[in-house]
Amino acid sequence: MKNILFVSDPLDTFKIYKDSTYVMMKELDARGVAVWSCEPRDIFSLTSASVSASMRRVQMLACDASNAGEHPEWYKALEPSVHALTQMDAVVLRQDPPFNSEYFYLTHLLEVAQRQGTKVFNDPAAVRNHPEKLSILEFPELTPPTLVTREAFKIKEFHAQHKDIILKPLDGMGGTGIFRVKADGLNLGSVIESLTANGTQTVMVQAFLPAIEQGDKRVLLIDGVAVPYALARIPQGGEVRGNLAVGGLGVARELTRGEREIAEYLGPVLSARGLFLVGLDVIGDYLTEINVTSPTCFQEITQQKGFDVAKAFVDALLKRL
Repeated sequence: MKNILFVSDPLDTFKIYKDSTYVMMKELDARGVAVWSCEPRDIFSLTSASVSASMRRVQMLACDASNAGEHPEWYKALEPSVHALTQMDAVVLRQDPPFNSEYFYLTHLLEVAQRQGTKVFNDPAAVRNHPEKLSILEFPELTPPTLVTREAFKIKEFHAQHKDIILKPLDGMGGTGIFRVKADGLNLGSVIESLTANGTQTVMVQAFLPAIEQGDKRVLLIDGVAVPYALARIPQGGEVRGNLAVGGLGVARELTRGEREIAEYLGPVLSARGLFLVGLDVIGDYLTEINVTSPTCFQEITQQKGFDVAKAFVDALLKRL
């Protein structure tokens, strides 16, 4: 029997009606794989020993996620026990951002475990080296006009050139802290002060893309191959943000030609770097983010289009073991 450890946020916080990690675990369990769980705090290293963790075997319980509410009884966890990560056939890193110092340290611990023989998905060094906002800077031919700075005057110059802009923090997720400033520049100074903490924190600024009306598309790559459907997260109620966490409407759609071209261009590159599961954010024909920590949208695509994303993920993962 294979053993796969998930490093994630607490299981009790999972919203299983939409959580992608949940359906990964469920698919593995259905195939007779032993699913284990721990939180980042449970991983430790002791001199002259393998990186280890206090982990729990997870037994999946029968549960209708669509009718179970946010936090139903969907698993039974056995008593914690300490095991070297090398005893696992794979470790799947699924902790949500923010990518703070503790996340940084976690990637180093997992990198040590990797050197000891543990297979880790996504590769921890690759996760560390691909911050989700900044990674797009490597591919300027795919991106909208973008500025990264903490200097107020540079942001104001960018606004004067592009008129309609989006400002966002580098460590946010789910649409947190995103602002749009139109041609009139209303509140631009206040937004800059807030997001940069008066010039002490770096932010990203991009030209506004009107194609957001058709959705901020999440394109999933599994071991370099694109899932044939994207989830268009469409802003609702006057919002500029399409993120599901802030009320965006998720509509699964077949990949457009432009989205396929971006995926085919980036897929082999990112897979070769150890990024097994990637979520590309695409607006119109432009790449806006490369998500590598805990890409989601599995369930929405599966439910609307019948393409079982969790099955595709597990097929590819087990092929690697």
